[in-house]
Amino acid sequence: MPTPDAAYPLPDSVDVAVIGAGYTGLSAARTLAKNNARVAVLEAETIGWGASSRNGGMVLTGLKLGVNKLISMYGRERTQRMYAASLASIDCVEQIVGEEAIECSFSRCGHLEVACKQKHFDDYGHQAEVIAREFNHHLRIVPKDELRTEIGSDIYFGGMVDEVSAGLNPAQYVAGLARAAKNAGAAIFERARVEKLESAFHRGTKGWKVSTARGVLWARDVFVGTSGYTGSVTPGLKKKIIPIGSYIIATEILPPALASELSPHNRMIYDSKNYLYYYRLTPDRRMLFGGRAAFFPETEQTIRESAEILRRGMIHVYPRLRDTKVEYVWGGTLDFAFDIMPHAAGHGVAMATYQGQKMAEWIVGGKNDNPFVGIPFRGAPLGLYNGTPWFLPLAGAWYKFLDWVS
Repeated sequence: MPTPDAAYPLPDSVDVAVIGAGYTGLSAARTLAKNNARVAVLEAETIGWGASSRNGGMVLTGLKLGVNKLISMYGRERTQRMYAASLASIDCVEQIVGEEAIECSFSRCGHLEVACKQKHFDDYGHQAEVIAREFNHHLRIVPKDELRTEIGSDIYFGGMVDEVSAGLNPAQYVAGLARAAKNAGAAIFERARVEKLESAFHRGTKGWKVSTARGVLWARDVFVGTSGYTGSVTPGLKKKIIPIGSYIIATEILPPALASELSPHNRMIYDSKNYLYYYRLTPDRRMLFGGRAAFFPETEQTIRESAEILRRGMIHVYPRLRDTKVEYVWGGTLDFAFDIMPHAAGHGVAMATYQGQKMAEWIVGGKNDNPFVGIPFRGAPLGLYNGTPWFLPLAGAWYKFLDWVS
């Protein structure tokens, strides 16, 4: 990671205070600084401490909700813009990696979605048809008898390939993004947990008094990019997002022939369940296998329990890995809004980077071509959620039920 401004006190004032040094916050800070804004990034822990360095490194197209659902909710024109943004988000990451010379093993390897049931596969053809017609984006359907050309597993009913998606090393990418933000002129302060936000004037200008563990500063604007680690400082936001744990195991290095058999094209792979698994080969030929093994945010206990759940899942998909040693396990906390949509921040590596950039452009220049701005951002019905996710066990059981009946 780049050296943060550990030895320096906070500035008295900045144009923009960015809370959170993950993908969204650092992308925003880079764009803000490139537009001559004075920027301070305030990180409670260290650069990329959360899910930005502890994820599967999948840079994926698309959105969580299906195309027809999106059209019914937001209309055809806005949905077309949303889907175009999901494609542009991959270009955004690739452009930053190239411009900033970030060594993070970025590769346009494509992704493969695999069908856990016949009805899931039957729906792939309809999805591909609608996406081609509405968005001029083409997916390739892979029937079961050809699936071995894409994955060394026989448990699925077929697949769907999107060649546009990519993969990278997430920790190297977030470190490079932080370095890029610093080189552009942003200051990054670690161990600077924000403790209080108050409306305040400075030299006649309305803004915010930001109290942190390392001191106080004034900012004209504040951009919050805290994702699943959003806390009580922004209670309104906390009530609108749900922190969810995501867990990953990584095996020992696999022999070249075995690695090639398991994933012939090094795709980013995920299955069609709600309670899904996602997996890929790393550049050094480890099998990285992740999923929602537990909905709760990461703790030592949930990580330990998740490791065994994920190992069983990996062996179910790839029986040949039964005797393969698992050498690493980790977890990170991400977030979902109640509508499962991105808003001012993003879902995943690509959209988080893209949203940070777009929000920064809006802050410095009033430019707002972000199709996710302005859509309803509601909390729980009847005020049943105050920011403490008491319902996560019920949510996990519900999604498992949906996978059973779907």
